Amino acid sequence: MLIIIFFVIGIYLNIGNEDEGNPLIDGDKGVNPNEHINEKSTISEKARAPEATEGLAVTIGKNANEIEEKFGEPDRIDLSAYGYEWWVYKKDYSHYFQLAVEAGKVVSVYVIGEKVNVAPFKIGQTLDEIYSSLYVEPTVDIEVDDSSYRFELSEEDMNMRPLIKLGNIHVQLYLDKFTGTVSSIRFLNDSALLKQQPYELTYHGKLPSAELLSQEDLEKVEDGNEQQIFDITNIMRSRFGLKPLEWDVPAAEVAYLHSREMTDSTEGTHVSEAKGDLEKRLDAGHVTYKAAGENIAAKYVDAAAVMEGWLNSKGHRDTMLSEEFTGLGVGVYKKYYTQNFIKK
Repeated sequence: MLIIIFFVIGIYLNIGNEDEGNPLIDGDKGVNPNEHINEKSTISEKARAPEATEGLAVTIGKNANEIEEKFGEPDRIDLSAYGYEWWVYKKDYSHYFQLAVEAGKVVSVYVIGEKVNVAPFKIGQTLDEIYSSLYVEPTVDIEVDDSSYRFELSEEDMNMRPLIKLGNIHVQLYLDKFTGTVSSIRFLNDSALLKQQPYELTYHGKLPSAELLSQEDLEKVEDGNEQQIFDITNIMRSRFGLKPLEWDVPAAEVAYLHSREMTDSTEGTHVSEAKGDLEKRLDAGHVTYKAAGENIAAKYVDAAAVMEGWLNSKGHRDTMLSEEFTGLGVGVYKKYYTQNFIKK
């Protein structure tokens, strides 16, 4: 007997401004040119996060040679959509981190490994501990030459992915709202943050953007996102005592085709107009399985962001953390994401 498990669509906008009527096509609504940025906030320095003096936060701005001397060669290098390469270090689940290297220097860091030093924060740190000693502002201002930028965080952003100024860099805290703890952390310099635009943005002046990718490079970015989603899925499962999933090639091919088809749809759905529901798509892809589930999402900036989005949506979380599944295929097309879970 085949069991097919479906969950509601996983659509989260990278700007925290979801249009419930048509979420898939509104991912760029949060960029607003303005003649001026209002006066900056004047929160006391006591309430601000202390500048990082240790851990991976201080690698921002370091050159690649220093990184290799300290950490060795990365286990994998993935191309990103933002002008940098992800150097992926995956010694084991508890030491997993990624360094974004652009023009020979580190511009961003993503950490989900629980034993990695992310001072002045910690993976697994409670929200109560963070908010009892730190004021998180709903706006973050950046000035570059004659241009001014303001990121404005929604209530959802503040509760699940607050942005904090940390000396001359920024930190995104990805929070697990179900456990009330820090799930992962991203450090960024101004340039990386402005290219990603993960929150609603108002600006005056020039808006930075990543260069358009060739088809070959776009496919490399998609491949990297697929591998990162697979790695991070197993790290998240390990936290809850679940067995790792095995990569399933046929399921990944089905997932990729569904992500590609979603780009032509006015709204995300588990039912393909051309190929039918999940059961029909898996059967057409010659996937061998006893049970299956699917997560889909759109308009997240990258693999790490979409994984944290799925983790904070109960239906998607339940799918990802199901002890029933043994295999996973991931398909990414541009910024459309599909996970196909199977039980052999």
